[in-house]
Amino acid sequence: MKGILGGIRQADQLFNLIEQNDRIMIGVSGGKDSMLLCYALKLYQKFSCSKFEIVPTILDLGFPGFDSKPIELYLSSIGLKLNVVDAKDVYQILKIQQKEDKHLPCSICSRMKKAAINKAAKNLNCNKVAFAHHGDDAIETLFMNEIFGGRVATFQPKMYLERADIMFIRPLILIRESEIISAIKEENIPAFSSHCPNDGFTMRKEMKDLLNSLYKKYPSSKNNFLKMLYNYEKEALFNDDIFYKTEKKNISLKPVISASDALIENKIRSELNIENFDDTLTRLIIYKKNKPIGVVSYNWKDKNTVIIDTISLLKEDDNIKVIVLNYLEKTFTRKITPLTTLVKKTNDKEFYKKYNYESFNKKFFIKKFDI
Repeated sequence: MKGILGGIRQADQLFNLIEQNDRIMIGVSGGKDSMLLCYALKLYQKFSCSKFEIVPTILDLGFPGFDSKPIELYLSSIGLKLNVVDAKDVYQILKIQQKEDKHLPCSICSRMKKAAINKAAKNLNCNKVAFAHHGDDAIETLFMNEIFGGRVATFQPKMYLERADIMFIRPLILIRESEIISAIKEENIPAFSSHCPNDGFTMRKEMKDLLNSLYKKYPSSKNNFLKMLYNYEKEALFNDDIFYKTEKKNISLKPVISASDALIENKIRSELNIENFDDTLTRLIIYKKNKPIGVVSYNWKDKNTVIIDTISLLKEDDNIKVIVLNYLEKTFTRKITPLTTLVKKTNDKEFYKKYNYESFNKKFFIKKFDI
């Protein structure tokens, strides 16, 4: 267990996972990972620099054969009480959504479980939820997103859900699955089979097999794949080089990706007295050659409606503004039609009227693009 506790402490210090007086709900499934997490956090309470409570909780999703009693008995033996939350409607809904001769829909199940977990955490007065995802889970998710999603992404060590006012944390994020298997054997920690009908038939199993073949052929990759997830000093992707070209050669739009982008954007917004904005917006910086001269932000209201929050320049120039507006319209309509574009009302009424935007209500101008 020394290695497990060391890994939890390293993750806690690196990502600031556990803070003073946290009340942490542990998402329990009965599998080896969540059972170890309960045992490990119980031990970690003894020497953590932060005082915190843990509340093990399992969802009864209604899957046939579910039985929480063996889990309750073990957790009771180490001084923990298991909370069982009734979420049986999940299985009923999944059966309705299931297509003929197909597995139950994992994506729907995941969303419903998250909602049930958030509700349970609130009811139990917990400010954080700890999941037992480990380092190998993170690497497998990265590979799945790269192969099937065309994006470099995995889940985070901690993630704040603003609407639910809940922080998700993953204390085992720097620990390998092989370490967990060894630890549960050494400490005689029981692990129970999943009652999910899809267990063993997921894409994650294929990723696991692929990665194990890579580890066998290239042994150094095993540690390096985990290290690369937080080795930000050596990160070198294309992010800083993305400048969307417009129809005018010296005008481009750079998405706000890095911290330096955010600083430039915030400086422009401050000079323009643009109020704070929510994090659902897609944000861009307008460049003239290599000089930032304005900002753009928008978000999708629904799949056929986009709201342009602002197109603002440090020095007003309708020629540049229309270049940016045309670029956005072409980009949006390439993605989907029919399309409705709404623009927040500003002092630019005459400008938007000139380009076929009409007054929609007190808040917006509107322009529709048909097929």
